[in-house]
Amino acid sequence: MGKLKTHSGAKKRFNVTKSGKIKRKKAFARHILTKKTSSRMRKLRKSGDLQGLDAKNIKKLIPYK
Repeated sequence: MGKLKTHSGAKKRFNVTKSGKIKRKKAFARHILTKKTSSRMRKLRKSGDLQGLDAKNIKKLIPYK
């Protein structure tokens, strides 16, 4: 079997931890920031994890990461 191609968009957006979890950045932190509270912005800075079927699908897109 030949090499698998990595999905370019997925490799820029997701990382795999040593335990095999998929890390992602949280959404809604780019623009229209004035109405968002500082506590909300602080929570958005932290990374999130993918679970279930989403994580399984992303693992297929980034096989060598």
